[in-house]
Amino acid sequence: MNAHSAPIDNQPPYLQGLNPEQGRAVETLDGPVLVLAGAGTGKTRVLTTRLAHLLETGTAFPSQIMAVTFTNKAAQEMKERVSAIMGGMSVEGWWLGTFHALAARILRRHADLVGLNSNFTILDPDDQIRLLKQIMEVHNIDTKKWAPKAMISVIDRWKDRALTAETVDQDEAGDLADGKLRAVYKAYQQRLKEINACDFADLLLHCIHIFKNPENKMILEEYHRRFRYIMVDEYQDTNVAQYLWLRLLAQGSKNICCVGDDDQSIYGWRGAEVGNILRFEQDFPGAAIIRLEQNYRSTNNILRAAGSVIANNSDRLGKELWSEAGDGEKITVMGLWDGDAEARWIGEEIEQMQRKGNALGDMAILVRAGFQTREFEERFIKLGIAYKVIGGQRFYERSEIRDALAYLRATVQPHDDLALERIINKPKRSIGNQSIQKLYAHARRHNMSLHDAIIDLTQTDELTTRLRGSLMRVMDDFNRWRSLLDQMDHAELTAQILEDSGYMAMWKADKSPDAPGRIENLKELVSGMQEFDNMADFLEHVALVFENQQASEEDCVTIMTLHGAKGLEFNTVFLPGWEEGLFPSQRTMDENGLKGLEEERRLAYVGITRARKKAYISYVGNRRMYGNYVASIPSRFIEELPEANIDRASDIGISQSGRSSHWDSSGFGGAHYHSTTKKPTTRSSSLTQQTRSETGDILTRGDRVFHTKFGYGKIINIEGHKLDIKFETSGLKRVMDSFVTKEDCL
Repeated sequence: MNAHSAPIDNQPPYLQGLNPEQGRAVETLDGPVLVLAGAGTGKTRVLTTRLAHLLETGTAFPSQIMAVTFTNKAAQEMKERVSAIMGGMSVEGWWLGTFHALAARILRRHADLVGLNSNFTILDPDDQIRLLKQIMEVHNIDTKKWAPKAMISVIDRWKDRALTAETVDQDEAGDLADGKLRAVYKAYQQRLKEINACDFADLLLHCIHIFKNPENKMILEEYHRRFRYIMVDEYQDTNVAQYLWLRLLAQGSKNICCVGDDDQSIYGWRGAEVGNILRFEQDFPGAAIIRLEQNYRSTNNILRAAGSVIANNSDRLGKELWSEAGDGEKITVMGLWDGDAEARWIGEEIEQMQRKGNALGDMAILVRAGFQTREFEERFIKLGIAYKVIGGQRFYERSEIRDALAYLRATVQPHDDLALERIINKPKRSIGNQSIQKLYAHARRHNMSLHDAIIDLTQTDELTTRLRGSLMRVMDDFNRWRSLLDQMDHAELTAQILEDSGYMAMWKADKSPDAPGRIENLKELVSGMQEFDNMADFLEHVALVFENQQASEEDCVTIMTLHGAKGLEFNTVFLPGWEEGLFPSQRTMDENGLKGLEEERRLAYVGITRARKKAYISYVGNRRMYGNYVASIPSRFIEELPEANIDRASDIGISQSGRSSHWDSSGFGGAHYHSTTKKPTTRSSSLTQQTRSETGDILTRGDRVFHTKFGYGKIINIEGHKLDIKFETSGLKRVMDSFVTKEDCL
C-alpha cells in the first residue's frame, strides 16, 4: 500500500497531492496507457490533470489532443477543471466532448463521402421511430405486431456493433418484422440519405466507413497527424462501434490513454463490451497498465467485501482497493421473512439514523429491479419519511401503472371520463383522437359522461360500423368486470382485467428493452393490492399516495436502481433483494449465461462501493412475486462476502402464521428452509461437491436430475445445498437440492 506522495517543491501545483499511481498515470505521456481506476480512486482528477500536464509542459497544443467522454456533463466538468488548472484558459474549440459530438464534427467535414451534405440533420429518437414506421408500412409490415420503437432499438444495437444492413446475419435477424428487418434497415438507411439525415449511431458508423475505405487513406492519415494524444473516459462502457472508431484514430501515434474499470462494466444490455478493456494489451502491445487502488470514498470493510465478491469473476484484470479511512463498520447482512418485513426493517433503520442526526439525503436504497421500489415507497409514506426516486418515476407515476389504474377506476366508477379516455385505445382498438372528440362533443351537448355518450352513440348509425363495434366490445368488457367486483378477489380481478383487455399481451409482444420491466411492474401492482380489503380501498390509498408526493424533497432518501447509481456515493447504502433469480437476475443469466452472471456480479460490486461509511445487504425467505409467495434462497453473492467484514443477522425464525421457517442465522448452510413445521434436514457440508436430495439420493456434479417446474437437467456445479443445473428446456438455473430428484441415466 502507498500513502499520498509528499509535496515536492519543484513540482507544479497541479501535480502536488497526487498519490504515486495517480502521478504515474498523469506523467506517462507516450505510448498506450490503460489506467485501471477502481471505484472512488480519483479517475476524474487523473484525466483532467493529465490533459493539463500535456499542455503545461508544451508536449502538445490543444488542437493535438482529443479527449472523449460518455456524457455532456462529464465533458463540461472536464473542461471546467482543466480551465481552472490552466488559470482560466478558454477550452472552447478543443477536441473535448462525447463520442457523438466529436464524431459529428469529423463527419461534417467529410459528409459527401457517405452520400450526405455537411449540413445534415441528426434525428432524435421520435423522428427515427416515425421514419421507420413509414418504411415498415411500405413493406406491408404490421406495425401493431412489430412496434417501430422496438425495431429501431434492434437496428440501433446492430449499429452499436458496427453492423450494416449488408453485414447483419439473416439468422440473427430471424423473423423480426416478418423476416424483413434487414430489408427495412437497408431502406431506412437509404431514406436517411435522401432527406440528408442520420441518427446518432450513424455518426460513428459513417466515420468508421470513411476511415476503413482504402480510397480515403489520406483522410485517416490526416487525423493521425492531428491527434497526437487521445484520452478516453469510462473505457469499459464502450461498444464495438466506439471501440473501432477509437482504434482507427489511435493507430497513428499510438499515444492513447484509456481510463476505466473492468469491474464496473454493467451496461452490456445496451451494447457495452467489457472485452474492449480486457484486451487493451493485445490491441496495443507494450501498453503500460497502471492500477489506481487507493480509494478516497469508502472504509476498508466495505472495500474488502466488494473485492471478495468481484474476485469470483474470471474476466477481469484484477486490483485490490484500500483506504486510509480505517476499517469502519462491518456490512450488515440481514435475512427477513418477506418483502414487507424488509421494507419495515429498512424504514426502522433509517428512522434510527435520522434520530441520531444523520441526514436523509446521505442515505440510498439501491434495487436491482424497478418493481422493488413499491414496497419502500408504501412504507416511507406510512412513516412520513421523505424520499425521491432517481432515474425513473415513482411506482404509481409510471405510465403502465397509470394505465392499469385507469382500467380499475373506469371499472369502479363508470363516469370517470379521464380514466376511460386514457385507456379506451390502449391497446390499439382503432379509436383515434377524432373519434374521442366526437364522443366528447356528444357528451357536452347532452350534459352526460363519456361513458354514457358511448352507450348513446353505439345505438345509432352516427358512427362507422367498425368504430361502433370497437366501442361496444369495450363497454361489454367493463360491464363484465363490474359484475365481478363483488364476486372475485380484487387482485385476481385486476389480473383478469389486464389479460382480458389485451393490455398485458401488448407489453408481452413489445420487443423494446423496457417492456420486461413494465410487465414486472404490472405484476407487482397486482401483488401489492392484496394488502387491501377491496378495490375501492386500494384506489383510495393510491389517491392519498399522489397527495403525499407533493411534499418537499429537500432532505430525502434516494431510491434508485443499481444501474443508475454508478458514479454516485452515499454515507449509507441499503441493498435489498439479494436473492437468487432477483439478484443475480434469472432473466439476465438465461439470456447471457456466464457472461450475464459476471455482469450481475459487477453490479453487486458497484452497489457495495457506493457506500462511504455503512452498507446493509438484505434478503428474504419469501418474495411475493406476481400474486404468490415464492420461497427464495439467498443470492450466491452473499456467500462470496468475507465473514471478517460482515455481521450476519436474521429475523427469519417464526412466520406470520406462527410456523417455523427453519433458516439458520445466515439463511444457508446446514438447515434448509421449509414452509411447514417439519424439522430441517441437515445434509452434506457446503465444502463438498456432493449433496443429498430430499429423497436421500446422493447428488454429484454431472448427475441428471428432474425438477417439477424446469424438467430434466444436468448438475454442473454444487455449492452447499444449491445446485447450478443446465436444464434441457429452461437453460441454466440455480435451485435447492431438495427440489430435484435424481434420474438414473441408462
